[in-house]
Amino acid sequence: MSRAPLRYLPFEAVPDAPAGGPAPDRREGRTGVRIVDDIENARFDLFADATARPRPTDGDALRFPVDVAFAVETRTLTLPKIAATIVRDATGVPVARSDNREAVSLPAGEYDVEVTTAPVKLYVAGEGSLAVRSAGTDTVLDFGETTTVRVGVRSFHERPAGTVTTTGDPETLMRAVSTLGSALTTASPERSFPTLRGHPPLFELGETFSAPSFLERPQTSVSVVVPPERRAVFAVAPLAYYLGADVVPGETPRLAGDGWSHSLSVPAPGSVDAMREPSPLERGVARTLRQTFFLDCLTRTEGLYPVDLHERGPVESSVDLDFGRLYDLPFSARLRAYLDVPFAELEAHLPNWSLTTDIDPTAENVEMLPFVANDLSLVRCPRHEAPEAAAAEPQAVTDFFRSAGTSGLVRGADSSSEETHSNIVSPDPTDTVEHAWVGDGYPLGANKATAQSYRRRIEREPKQRSSIGVTVVCNDEQMREEDVVADLYGLRDLLTFDIEAHYDLTRDQLVQVLETDTDFLHYIGHVDERGMQCSDGHLDVTATEFEAGADAFLLNACRSYEQGQALIDRGSYAGVVTLAEVENTLATEFGRTIARLLNCGFTLRSSLSIIRDQLMTAYRYTILGSGGMTLCHPDSGAPVLTRIESVSDDESVTVGIDYYPSETRGLGAISSPLLDDVSQYYLGSAGPFSLGFDELREFFQLELTPVRYENSLYWSDELDIDSLLTARQS
Repeated sequence: MSRAPLRYLPFEAVPDAPAGGPAPDRREGRTGVRIVDDIENARFDLFADATARPRPTDGDALRFPVDVAFAVETRTLTLPKIAATIVRDATGVPVARSDNREAVSLPAGEYDVEVTTAPVKLYVAGEGSLAVRSAGTDTVLDFGETTTVRVGVRSFHERPAGTVTTTGDPETLMRAVSTLGSALTTASPERSFPTLRGHPPLFELGETFSAPSFLERPQTSVSVVVPPERRAVFAVAPLAYYLGADVVPGETPRLAGDGWSHSLSVPAPGSVDAMREPSPLERGVARTLRQTFFLDCLTRTEGLYPVDLHERGPVESSVDLDFGRLYDLPFSARLRAYLDVPFAELEAHLPNWSLTTDIDPTAENVEMLPFVANDLSLVRCPRHEAPEAAAAEPQAVTDFFRSAGTSGLVRGADSSSEETHSNIVSPDPTDTVEHAWVGDGYPLGANKATAQSYRRRIEREPKQRSSIGVTVVCNDEQMREEDVVADLYGLRDLLTFDIEAHYDLTRDQLVQVLETDTDFLHYIGHVDERGMQCSDGHLDVTATEFEAGADAFLLNACRSYEQGQALIDRGSYAGVVTLAEVENTLATEFGRTIARLLNCGFTLRSSLSIIRDQLMTAYRYTILGSGGMTLCHPDSGAPVLTRIESVSDDESVTVGIDYYPSETRGLGAISSPLLDDVSQYYLGSAGPFSLGFDELREFFQLELTPVRYENSLYWSDELDIDSLLTARQS
């Protein structure tokens, strides 16, 4: 039987750290409870009165479903961050919100407080005169006097409800895809929240169709009609999941509702290369999914979460939509009203989409469809051979395999060896934040995803670690400059990291390290066709039998993709590898940057996307396995990159804020920047905002984040803001 992933650990006041010792612990001098999610690597502290002691309580008494619940006798409960909350009364009606630093004061009563920016779903219930206020970088819930405060916690980790067996035959596959919507917890617009979309059932390839009887789709009265071709069924899987729709065969691709239909075929505009553009069906499905999802996000503000959503205003001013009426319509009628709006009228307002997946529509890849649907990915089925795609890439990219382009030390033990790259593929570019590839070969600029790695990750058992484990291996003296990454992991005062470093390992020692349980392995050294260089020779992981202990890894060495694939095959969930030779200085910069991005809570895919905007040589790296994996969770709930767009002589700065996807905050999550006078929520990027230098300094002190300025990447804890004005004036 699986263990529950969540634990709560009471702690007494932690002694003050000695001068010159380790970084101070936020628990110093405080009593409270540490919440630990052993699967998602989430840690979150709650501080209570000095005499408070948590005890188990009945989670069913809370308004929302939880995995674990406890109660404490306390007047105040303090969250060590500026947190956004929604306060509901005894009937469940929202009565107040605390956004950013806005204070809330309510008379005596029964209240449920939902914390929306924690790395777990967190609910607090108590009686009293509730006040919610900020205190420095903390948020305090004050009930006026000592009372019983109940805390419920639910993990973001989801397990599919069952497994559907299907053949690769298109019409049988349609029956399987029709079950995906059974995972929706609601058919209302609130299903656009990621926490209200359950994980679809898994698919297993077999000789006949079978599905558990308990998998029932919501009654949406909507069908997806497509030709009985596997390529077409693959393309509509995420849309069928989100709409809870039945997939049926028909000659003309369309959505069919109660007395209406909507075409799913949109030809490419103008003169384009038909072999490189999405098919009319893929284009139509992408538009329909994006439009429907976006309008659900706007309409849900009329329901249980009446927040001030930034994107709603511009749409209301340009499109004739009554969101209150839309919220109350039956599903089919609401969908029809959405699709009556011309896509061109909404396109400029749509937030960035998270993921595009290129998937080869083979029978073997059928098992990947539930994961593609769960990510609400846009789907493309490549219709050309990889060499044709590679020929169309910019010269700077297609030439990156040429070792003559490097100088100095490279991370291949035998840099003179020749190697063919026929197994390297170059997918067509995409405008989504992340990009995945499901098929043969190793993709340039995308994540090579497999159903095996995704399945292994969702089925993983919790490991009761009190800290996040990072293992750094440096097997070459000349590469010690990158060894500073051991200091870059763990720069978070709300998380505890356990970092181990190893040097000049023998083959046997490296095998032992590769077998050791850890969250992340960062390897620095040489790799060539003989394997990973050790002090006594080479270790070929592809020819060595062991079980990989690292959940994820970076093999920062030349042409490390085959060794990395072997780690995936032996149990790791995801990893970053290289497709060609990498020069040592550039590899060092890459290693340092990805360490900091992972430390900030970015996924592997997003980290690589950000670095590619900084380093052209980052195209030599790719992701294997489940690239949406994170090392830890960001303090603010969503990974954030700040863009400094301009600096004025009056010491003001114009900034934009980009929110990236994470394991727990997928499409539909909302965020609000912690800035004075900003109370709106955003689905995607926020801004632009005009800030004074002091306000920007205060914002950067809230959380360690990457900062982009004039095409360079900086860090919020290192950027000298005064130098921005000096540089501009000079």
